[in-house]
Amino acid sequence: MTEPKPLVVEFAFPGPLRDRIVAAILDGSKTSTTSTVAEYEIENEPLPTVGTRGTVIDSDGRPVAVIETTDVRIVRLEDVDLHHVLAEGEGHRSVAAWREAHESFWASQSMHQVLKEAVHLIDDDTPVVLETFTLVGTAVAAD
Repeated sequence: MTEPKPLVVEFAFPGPLRDRIVAAILDGSKTSTTSTVAEYEIENEPLPTVGTRGTVIDSDGRPVAVIETTDVRIVRLEDVDLHHVLAEGEGHRSVAAWREAHESFWASQSMHQVLKEAVHLIDDDTPVVLETFTLVGTAVAAD
C-alpha cells in the first residue's frame, strides 16, 4: 500500500517573509508555527494532527521540503510561551516581540483578503493553534 501524498503547506504569503520562513525550516531553526483557530474555521480546513506530513512550497510554488507534525496544542494567545516563540525560528527573542509581529501579520490586508474580510479580532483570549513539526526531507521533486 502506498503512503498518501503529503498536503501542500504554505507559510505566510509568497515573498520575503515566506522565503525567510522556508530557509529557517530548511536549516532546522524553525520547528513550530502558529495559526489562529479562526483561520481553520473560516477556510473550512481541519486542524493539524500529529503524524500528518506536508510538502512545504517556496514563493515560486516549488516543493522544497516535507515536514511532519509532531505536536498540536490549542491555547489562548496570552498563554504562548517563550519555548514556542524560539522554536518558530523567526528571530524573536521575547513573547512580546513575537506577538507584535504575529498580530501585525494577522491584521494585514493580505490576511483579511484570505479570510474573506471576516471580522478577525485578536486579543489575549484568541485561541491559537501551536503546531510543532520535524523536517522529514528536502529537495522534493515536483510530480
